[in-house]
Amino acid sequence: MKFPVEKLPNIEFKMDEPLSKYTFTKTGGNADVLAFPKTREELVEIVNTARENDIEITVIGNASNLIIKDGGIRGIVIILPNFHNISVHDNEVTAEAGATIINTTIEAQKAGLTGIEFAAGIPGSVGGAVFMNAGAYGGEIKDVFDSAEVLLPNGQIKTFSHDEMDFYYRHSIIQENGGIVISGTFKLNSGDKEAIQAEMDRVNELRRSKQPLEYPSCGSVFRRPPNHFTGPLIIKAGLQGKIIGGAQVSKKHAGFIVNINHATATDYMNLIHLIQRTIKEKFDVDLHTEVRIIGEDKKL
Repeated sequence: MKFPVEKLPNIEFKMDEPLSKYTFTKTGGNADVLAFPKTREELVEIVNTARENDIEITVIGNASNLIIKDGGIRGIVIILPNFHNISVHDNEVTAEAGATIINTTIEAQKAGLTGIEFAAGIPGSVGGAVFMNAGAYGGEIKDVFDSAEVLLPNGQIKTFSHDEMDFYYRHSIIQENGGIVISGTFKLNSGDKEAIQAEMDRVNELRRSKQPLEYPSCGSVFRRPPNHFTGPLIIKAGLQGKIIGGAQVSKKHAGFIVNINHATATDYMNLIHLIQRTIKEKFDVDLHTEVRIIGEDKKL
């Protein structure tokens, strides 16, 4: 069943929209319906209408650590670029789900608040970062998280505390309860603005020097396996630089897969599976994906 967009004439929808326009990999099939709510009320209307019509909802954030398969996504896809406000109150920064983590760290620095510098280069949205418990360079969202407003599948908005989020490596309770993050609040400490900026600059330089930012990618593809580092395993297996279709194991950082020539999501998936099989055969190590993979395979 198609989402009845005619019942919500004031909300922006795009029909049969290529999701490759919204992902960092520049891959992904079409959404049956893509919605751009501007307010909480519109978001609640979409969720309630989908529930009443038994239509599946998928939310994508900045799609920086996401692969959408080439068959696209059925039901309705919601994206929240209009939810981008960031505010500072005392030692807390509250950011709406569609705001970027990068802009959130910038606002914290302007206010002389420290603790979230580790996230200065993470390209995701606040909603996605909370959903995934995003992390980098020794820090994770859970380290600075205070609370989040979440729209539940029943249409109710609930505030989740830190203890209710069930945070662990790249996990939060939102992955299980079907909720949609509306905003996140982060509790920080007072600090020196220049020192905070210096740490953000250091983190960003590390990212620029080590990661293949010059190509589209989905960020770090695999979780770190116990007692191993993923990149060196892939290098030892002789897979760095390996190409399938338009996707390549990055020559700069073997833990990344980059789009070098009009890659498809299927190219990404085939390369991921090859890496997993090879690492298992050569080293008896199971590699599990960190990147979120959603959608349907393309029908032949």
